[in-house]
Amino acid sequence: MPSTKVLITVKSYPTVSSHYEEQVSIAGFREDGVFIRIYPIPFSKKTYDEQYQLYDWVELDLERNTRDFRLESFRPVNLDAPVKKAGHLGTEDHWSERKAIVLKNVYRNLSTVIMEAKHEAFYTSLVVFKPARILDFVVEETEREWNRNRLNALQEELLRGVVAEQPEDPFAVMPKLPYKFSFRFIDDKNEEITLPVEDWQLASLYWKSLQKQRGADKELKAVNEVRKKYLHEYARNSDLYFFLGTTQNVHASARQPFTIVGLFHPTMPPAVIQGSLF
Repeated sequence: MPSTKVLITVKSYPTVSSHYEEQVSIAGFREDGVFIRIYPIPFSKKTYDEQYQLYDWVELDLERNTRDFRLESFRPVNLDAPVKKAGHLGTEDHWSERKAIVLKNVYRNLSTVIMEAKHEAFYTSLVVFKPARILDFVVEETEREWNRNRLNALQEELLRGVVAEQPEDPFAVMPKLPYKFSFRFIDDKNEEITLPVEDWQLASLYWKSLQKQRGADKELKAVNEVRKKYLHEYARNSDLYFFLGTTQNVHASARQPFTIVGLFHPTMPPAVIQGSLF
């Protein structure tokens, strides 16, 4: 079977809402524009930080992940096989090369996305979504430790041999974010929606910002830096799209299973930047 070429656009951050096997995944577009996820990905923080870069083309042998009813889910045929880099798409001409791949199928109405997610003909679980207008970027304090009961349940999956053990345990290596970050926006039917942002880039920005801050209010400073980046730079000064995705457990159980698993934020010519999303 020939290897599959994938443009990486999403790197997940560990979440207890999914199966253990699904803890660390990447998602991206095949050359035909189809949006797929790939898991499991052997996890070591160094590898995940450095090997899988956004907008790299990679080549690897894939097969449908038959443990998952979501048709976009694939797995490496051989977890030990190296991932071959096959190029990188840059940001020239306001991301024109990236847009040619990513924007082939854009949704603008969340009800349509949910309908497809629940319909057995589709079980849609990864989409590109264009918000009509950004209303706010919401930050809420949340639990500071991973849910122990859920971690125990995930560990049981390992003990039963349901999944292969990772080189590193994502929950041991990656701390839980003490804040929940969400975009509040409206879609093309003027429905107001709030969706959490759960991607590696946001978490990485928060932890790196926290590391450089000083003083008792260093968490507040780190939160403000994330808010500035996401609300002002991405939402106001770029042509913002969301990558929406589900986890397998939530997809099956929740009426609205989607979260924002990544952003697509091509730059706009200076004359176009006018806060049109607000």
